[in-house]
Amino acid sequence: MLKFKKSFFVIIAIILFSLIILFLPMKTSLTFYYKNSNQIEAILPLQAGDTFEIIFTHSIHLTDVIERYVIQDDLTIRQDEIVYEEFGIGMPANAEEDETFVYEDGKYKIKDLNNVFSEMKIRNGKTVSEHRLLWEETDNKTKMVRMNEYFNPGDWFTVKMERLTMWQYWREVKIHE
Repeated sequence: MLKFKKSFFVIIAIILFSLIILFLPMKTSLTFYYKNSNQIEAILPLQAGDTFEIIFTHSIHLTDVIERYVIQDDLTIRQDEIVYEEFGIGMPANAEEDETFVYEDGKYKIKDLNNVFSEMKIRNGKTVSEHRLLWEETDNKTKMVRMNEYFNPGDWFTVKMERLTMWQYWREVKIHE
């Protein structure tokens, strides 16, 4: 009987430990929620200090615009830089205080941005649906995917960094090259 009780407690401990591992938020990820819902469309495993870029084709002058972001220690997202080729509707004409405006390699760059977001609203292009997502893997290889591989043209998302449980991490669609 004593052996049965020990086995029973060991089994219960293993089950509880497994449940904690499965449902305790542990993995950080850039999480794409459909519109303003709780419906996760995709995740991109990232952590504090990682960077990612959203590259889109401007719908009027049809040139690429690159927005670079850095994940902060508190899991907010800081816009660090914007790069574009032509001035036009929606493009900044100059840098703000403490930012740097440069022209390099045929592109305008505004560096040292400090726009911090707890979440961002992002729309996958509809008129010119050429959005791309670029990030660096832990092996220092740059990866890029077309957002149309994961999202419908014209759909919009709430994007934020979150700690996910292992269950969510295994279950959700992971963005990968």
